[in-house]
Amino acid sequence: MAYATRGGKGCTPRLRFGVPDTAHNPYAALQIPNFRRYILGLLAFTMAIQIQGTVVGWQIYEITHDKLALGLIGLAEALPFISLSLYAGHVADRHDRRRTALIALAVLVCCSVALLVLPRFLTSAPHQVVRSIYGVIAVSGLARSFLQPARQALGAEIVPRTLYSNAITWRSGAWQLAAVIGPALGGVLYAIGGAQLAYSVDVALMLVGIGGYALMRHKSEIKRDHTEAIGASLSSGIRFVWGEQVLLGALSLDLFSVLFGGATALLPVFAAEILHVGPKGLGLLRAAPATGAVVMSVVIAHLPAFRHAGRTLLRVVALFGVCMIGFGLSTSLWLSVALLVCSGAADMVSVFIRSTLVQTLTPVHMLGRVSSVNSIFIGSSNEIGMFESGVTAQAFGTVPSVVLGGAITLVVVAVAAWRLPSLRRLGRMDDRAPIA
Repeated sequence: MAYATRGGKGCTPRLRFGVPDTAHNPYAALQIPNFRRYILGLLAFTMAIQIQGTVVGWQIYEITHDKLALGLIGLAEALPFISLSLYAGHVADRHDRRRTALIALAVLVCCSVALLVLPRFLTSAPHQVVRSIYGVIAVSGLARSFLQPARQALGAEIVPRTLYSNAITWRSGAWQLAAVIGPALGGVLYAIGGAQLAYSVDVALMLVGIGGYALMRHKSEIKRDHTEAIGASLSSGIRFVWGEQVLLGALSLDLFSVLFGGATALLPVFAAEILHVGPKGLGLLRAAPATGAVVMSVVIAHLPAFRHAGRTLLRVVALFGVCMIGFGLSTSLWLSVALLVCSGAADMVSVFIRSTLVQTLTPVHMLGRVSSVNSIFIGSSNEIGMFESGVTAQAFGTVPSVVLGGAITLVVVAVAAWRLPSLRRLGRMDDRAPIA
């Protein structure tokens, strides 16, 4: 097994990546030039996507005043995303990952431009604008299905294995920082200049994101001795995850907790009808979970490795569920923001543990396919979770929907702790070798 040792057989991080192997240094991964460019691209296009999500949600609710219409945003993105994720993972393991990511980002730029120009041609038909937005979101879901595994695998292959945990912390922190700035900026831009101004900034940031990846000097090494037939290749990622019970347990816990416990799709309803804070308040609410996550990512970067990662994972997911129950019952803007901040901090720990397990346990030649399976879990929990939120809110009301989702999250944690003893007993992750 080429990567059974921590640094990789036959080379050291100093020779291959230009930095010493200093896993105790919280800034070690940022000393790698390609990783810094990767972070720049990630920060820019994630901020663009967050602006886009804030404006699309508010725009559609402003036109339709329909909670189910908000849930359909997630479904419009999730169906094409999930349908092509396995094939996208195959592509990420058979072609240059940087080039694949650039092509996907180019499609996302086109989607941003479409959102910018569509209302100009459909000003007299607002409901046609809504249908067109759903179509653009569906295309962006296709692009994201290829971007996710290529981006995640690329992020792993540009740093030495000994720095995986450190790199994941900064990658997640950069994503969350963009998720703090993006929604708040989107709400402010929409309040100042409407959708046109917000989508213009969205396009500009997407172009910066492409620039960050274009500046990287890296070409993926394709393992020609791992080129099985496409049918076997598509299923190999699923077989790998299914055979590793700790990884499967961590992904399943994330899937069901966010699927039922998330409230992102309903934030426009809370902003408009419960907290009465408008689009600026919506931006604040959307930014709050990421604010907690950014703070937690900095804390994690400076802490030693978790000694009891499994128990930590179960506890933070339970905390996430409690925060969602509190948020659903709150009628105070600042209490709601505080609970969302706390939920984001808890979710950041969950993301860190899950992402570290994916990259630590997966051989490099399978990172694309396993990352695509991970993306399916994430896509199912986030985008389909948005649809679930819209449906339950339509059926039971906004507040009962969120409170019920948080309660189900607590049940999921209890079942996982009972049925998955291997996950509960999981200790340190930084000394685990990839599975052959």
